[in-house]
Amino acid sequence: MTTTTPPLHTLAVDIGGSGIKVMVLDEAGNPVTERDRIPTPDPAKPEPMIQGILGLASGKAFDRVSVGFPGVVRNGITETAANLHPDWIGVDLATVLIEKLQAPVRVINDADMQGLGAIAGTGVEMVITLGTGVGSAMFLNGRLVPNLELGHHEFRKGQTYEQQLGRAAFDEGGKKKWNERLEKAIAQWQRVFNYDYLYLGGGNAKEINFTLPPRAKAVPNIAGLLGGIALWRD
Repeated sequence: MTTTTPPLHTLAVDIGGSGIKVMVLDEAGNPVTERDRIPTPDPAKPEPMIQGILGLASGKAFDRVSVGFPGVVRNGITETAANLHPDWIGVDLATVLIEKLQAPVRVINDADMQGLGAIAGTGVEMVITLGTGVGSAMFLNGRLVPNLELGHHEFRKGQTYEQQLGRAAFDEGGKKKWNERLEKAIAQWQRVFNYDYLYLGGGNAKEINFTLPPRAKAVPNIAGLLGGIALWRD
């Protein structure tokens, strides 16, 4: 008699400075639920945000959980949280969610998870997420170089990429100035990293209004959730 193993379903969680999104994926990475979203609580402290994740997960069937977090993550512990509350620093988010969701959990930087959902897996690939902050990820032949955090490096006029290209900069300077800065940043990334391909994601990628250079393209923001399935490909 032949028995079949039930398919694994993954709850993908994308934590952002403005919103928390979840979706359940099948083993091939196809969505099996709609994307659900709530605004990120203000202040963005751990407890209300974790309760928000639990609320979004309620009623959904899943076997494991992938979480993208906007900061450095090491062994499931959140080490930085530039666009959230500082109480996040040092939180063992993986263990907390394992206990509360009663399922295996893996936590990774949110740009890293978006990259897993966007890359082709060949050569040097760079991912930049343009949202509340500026996230970054680098891959070599599909293998992740974790926690790049390029957004906090100096860019121009004594300010970081995040200070010049984050959502606050977009709101303050307007779309035209933001696009001019982004075009300069892309030229700099190309010279410094010599990538084979650049992927631009995040909520503000839709605001790009200039022609991207060869070997660069914008990717849907949903890649941040779809990358959740790749996090379990050991």
